[in-house]
Amino acid sequence: MEISSWPGETTTADATRMRTGLAGLQDADAAVAKAQAQRIRSLAALAEVATGQVARLSSRDSREREMPMRSVAAEVAFATQVHDMTAQRELGDAHTLVTQFAATVTALEDARISKRHVDVILEAGLPIADDQVRAAWEETVLEYAARQAPGRTKAYARQLAEAVNPEGMTVRHARAAETRGVSIIDLDDGMALLQLRLPAAVAYGIRDRLRRQARAIRDAANTERARRAHEAAAMDGATESGNGAPSPTDGSEQLTGQTLDITVEGTAPGTEDEPVVDDTRTLVQIGADVAADMLLTGAPAIDPTTGEHLPGGLGAIHAQVQVVVPVLTLLGKTDAGASLHGQIPIDPDTARHFAGGATGWDRVLCHPITGTVLEVDRYTPGTDQRRYLQARDQHCRGFGCRQPAHRCQIDHNHEHHDGGPTALSNLAHFCTRHHTLKTETEWTVRQLPDGTVEFTSPLGNTYTDEPPPRVMFIPDGDPPPF
Repeated sequence: MEISSWPGETTTADATRMRTGLAGLQDADAAVAKAQAQRIRSLAALAEVATGQVARLSSRDSREREMPMRSVAAEVAFATQVHDMTAQRELGDAHTLVTQFAATVTALEDARISKRHVDVILEAGLPIADDQVRAAWEETVLEYAARQAPGRTKAYARQLAEAVNPEGMTVRHARAAETRGVSIIDLDDGMALLQLRLPAAVAYGIRDRLRRQARAIRDAANTERARRAHEAAAMDGATESGNGAPSPTDGSEQLTGQTLDITVEGTAPGTEDEPVVDDTRTLVQIGADVAADMLLTGAPAIDPTTGEHLPGGLGAIHAQVQVVVPVLTLLGKTDAGASLHGQIPIDPDTARHFAGGATGWDRVLCHPITGTVLEVDRYTPGTDQRRYLQARDQHCRGFGCRQPAHRCQIDHNHEHHDGGPTALSNLAHFCTRHHTLKTETEWTVRQLPDGTVEFTSPLGNTYTDEPPPRVMFIPDGDPPPF
């Protein structure tokens, strides 16, 4: 029996197993890197097909010239189970790597670097417009990346790119500012991450203003809390004086405005009918709430909308969301099942709040096992077909797309001008991107009797998208059998 003098001392047997495991890991990483390089080359070859089709077009219309790449991206998306916008981005990145960063792809193929290194080099090197400068920069960065982690490589690559790039910051910033936008990422437990891509000065200015406003709100809450505590102490002193106890009436105890952390429950002294609201939010929470309040209720400083086209201007536009809530959740019998657009879970209290202010509700009858929509009716007037389709589709029926139905177009799968009927069996929701793909490329769409949408690609491949089922929760009053 071996006795180790160190709690984690490595034995000879441990060392042998570790060497074997590390060798296997390195072999696996090398195989993965080679496969990833081959994937990049395959995607680049597909992108070349699209660029060749664009070169043969006589039209100079930008939308028409984008259709070949969209069509190829859709083919890739269906084949690889990703959104076609993701596929289009990968096609573009692969084409750029093969044509502008060939040495990086070769280094990946030889397993000298990882795919994470490749992503870092692509991101940092793209702003270098001069081919010769970029090639020299790439060679230097690859030597560094071969012996460093991606994080360090990123910092090094950026610093070197900034030093060698002949294009000035003014031009590069103007180009980068064109990419500003808003995006959202779904999180767990009814939360989401709202992201703004803005010039750095604007972004940091927004954060500073939110922090200052949050701090002012917190200070006001602390001052009010201190005032209530001071009044309560004064009343207690007056009560004790009435009972014969000494009373501090020398005026030496005064409110100095310092922040206190005192929680007073109940009602404020002398205002039994007014409940005390104690703001216990953190600075970060207050900042998030202030940002949400201003975005949902405020109006831009510059409003180009006037007159009859938009009465009230941009400030009159209200946010809209589609809430799906089971009846039992609405009644408070269960705590699950509420969602936005039938996809994103939200807490039941928020769902009930929205339902209470809704002008009308759709009652959706679902299949008890599959969750497929069977019937829809409404308690206020509306268009039956639109209500049914919105309840059935929930979102764009393009493969992998999550664009909510209320922001989509209702498409005649068999075109109306070709004799297609305006019937539920021939209608489905498509976002503008996927509607355009269907009408302006060789892709075709037909709807099967159960509402499944079947896509046929220019290669003759078929792909299907079934109506999204609804997840239903049924409360069980019986105790668990254990």
